[in-house]
Amino acid sequence: MAGSMERIPQARLGSLGPIVGAQGLGCMAMATGYYGAQDDAETYATLDRALELGVTLFDTADAYGDGRNEEFLSPFVRANRQRITIATKFGIVHRGGSVGIDNSPAHIRAAVEGSLRRLGTDVIDLYYMHRRDPAVPLAESIGAMGDLVAAGKIRHIGLSEVTAGELREAHAIHTITALQTEWSLFSREAEAEIVPAAAELGIGFVPYSPLGRGQLTGRHDAGVLAAGDVRQTMARFAAENHAANSALLATITMLAATRNATPAQVALAWLHHQATVFGLAVVPIPGTRRPARLEENAGGASLALTGEEIAVLSGIGEKVQGGRDRRL
Repeated sequence: MAGSMERIPQARLGSLGPIVGAQGLGCMAMATGYYGAQDDAETYATLDRALELGVTLFDTADAYGDGRNEEFLSPFVRANRQRITIATKFGIVHRGGSVGIDNSPAHIRAAVEGSLRRLGTDVIDLYYMHRRDPAVPLAESIGAMGDLVAAGKIRHIGLSEVTAGELREAHAIHTITALQTEWSLFSREAEAEIVPAAAELGIGFVPYSPLGRGQLTGRHDAGVLAAGDVRQTMARFAAENHAANSALLATITMLAATRNATPAQVALAWLHHQATVFGLAVVPIPGTRRPARLEENAGGASLALTGEEIAVLSGIGEKVQGGRDRRL
């Protein structure tokens, strides 16, 4: 695999944000059961291997497993606190069997205390609004997050899945360090307005699901997913979209073979190339629970694609069948 054992380069998130490895680790699947059962020892080994390879941004949320994800990460966070940047989120709430969004200042104050306790730390490096509730003025929610910065409970503010207008409004209230939104070869909607806005404002971009929830690895479809895997409910994995999306994956796979790389590495290398196209820091957070996959993904950070290869990949996004899933 191309560059699979190289230590990844670094990037600064936002104009005044933290310097992190140019690729982070999405931890959502850890201890939550979203993508099936896990081996705890293997998952902790993945976290350790990530740090060895220069991955320093670790991403979680209080909604992942109703806090179990943060609790699972706690031993790793406490053991490596000065070496890592820990990011978590608030806003998605589970109440009475239903899922809602709460951006109220009271909820934010309670949520940060819960995350600090579960993670076993006294400060969160990057705190995201997981989803936006338009019923709560941004002046109130961003103001409350700014108060947390002033109180030393969080270091930087992030937003997730907001519009370009909301990003500008929030940034005028308090400096926003990072924006997290789905962005990949299969999901390019962000490029129309959101990515340019982040570049204009000097805000770092953290693409989640940069491998299309594993689909861009070429190893997953609805027929091979484990029982209970949440991807079985996602449109892009549905049987009726399998043939069309598999054809797109075949293009990526053939290109990867010419570079002695994997489809995942090519997909991640394409995202890193977009940082130069749009002129902003782009730090993807592919998720995995296996050291071997972590090493594979890290190789994507040092794989430089040619102009011809970029041209081959550029039209893939508009041909994807099935809408993207915005739940997590």
